[in-house]
Amino acid sequence: MACAGMLALTGCATAPPTGDPADTGGPGTPNPPPTFSPTPTPTPTPTDPLEGWSLTDQVGLLVMVGVPANGSGASSALDAITDQHVSTVFLSGRTTGGAEQVRETLAPLLAAAAGKTHGLPLLVATDQEGGNVQVVRGPGFETMPNALTQGRRTPAALRADAARWGGQLAAAGIRMDLAPVTAVVPAGTAASNPPIGVYQRQYGSTAAVVGAAATAFAQGLGDAGVIATAKHFPGLGRVRANTDTSSGVTDRTTGPDSDQVAAFRQVVDAGVPAVMMSSAVYTKIDPNAPAVFSAAAVSLLRQRLGFTGVIVTDDLSAAKQVRAWAPGERAVKAIDAGCDLVLATAAPVDAPIMARAIRQRAEKDPAFAHRVHDAATRVLAMRRSLS
Repeated sequence: MACAGMLALTGCATAPPTGDPADTGGPGTPNPPPTFSPTPTPTPTPTDPLEGWSLTDQVGLLVMVGVPANGSGASSALDAITDQHVSTVFLSGRTTGGAEQVRETLAPLLAAAAGKTHGLPLLVATDQEGGNVQVVRGPGFETMPNALTQGRRTPAALRADAARWGGQLAAAGIRMDLAPVTAVVPAGTAASNPPIGVYQRQYGSTAAVVGAAATAFAQGLGDAGVIATAKHFPGLGRVRANTDTSSGVTDRTTGPDSDQVAAFRQVVDAGVPAVMMSSAVYTKIDPNAPAVFSAAAVSLLRQRLGFTGVIVTDDLSAAKQVRAWAPGERAVKAIDAGCDLVLATAAPVDAPIMARAIRQRAEKDPAFAHRVHDAATRVLAMRRSLS
């Protein structure tokens, strides 16, 4: 009876009668102790980082809206934040008002965003490359040399410089820089390369120089807690027109094995958190669509280069290269191709239109909704890495 009372705890069983064939140990020999299989440890169910997020909240992670850096007006950005829960803004244009001006510009935006996206703070980005492309200047910001000058420094020195410049951005509330430009402009061709070479936005004329300098710049920003964005994949160093001001911009030279892609590989291998897609057409990669709308171009970055971070579009609001498509269609095509964060920076009035178009497509297309979820998960992970 004592054995029966302990059965559930010990596994004890009633012994067979003497002489039973099961009693192979003979009279007086105890049965072998019972054996037990350990209870398997349950495999934890992965937690969805977006659990409880509405579709509107998820889409809000996928759109970046522009706001003039000089504080001249932010109505479109405020509308996007309030109505569409857009949670990333881009300081555009130019200001010499310094860090205090930036903080004043951001104050109403930060207030509007508070509580909109599950406590996630507003992410503020800008273009702070150096030379002609330095959006914020004045007290609190050093004047940065152009990339060609930066590229002559040792990687260690450039990384230290970029960390200092990045620290100035972070102190003003800017935590993402759409830089470094990772374009290889062949020697002697700068004057015929309007978007990059004309403004000396390139670090050099070889993949080795460009890759090393872009990596150092990106790492310096990371040291300061600022997200770096290598751009514009797969490279604008060989185009003969600017996608912002021209249509039909096409690169017939750059392919998967080009020096421009090799330069990006160095930055990707070093762990850059974000890469911007170009809106030029690359006939040796995908002759039928701008890279920003091309699954083949995105796959080159994801599969061949192994990039796992956030893919950002170039501006899709005012660039002449993409005018053939309506604003909402541009945003949907970019997300469908594999981009994660859509820029409406030059014409911020398009940001709410783009957010609505993405949401409406996701509401009726489960595959696209899954794509939105994946993109939002990546963006959220990048942003949480800042805390």
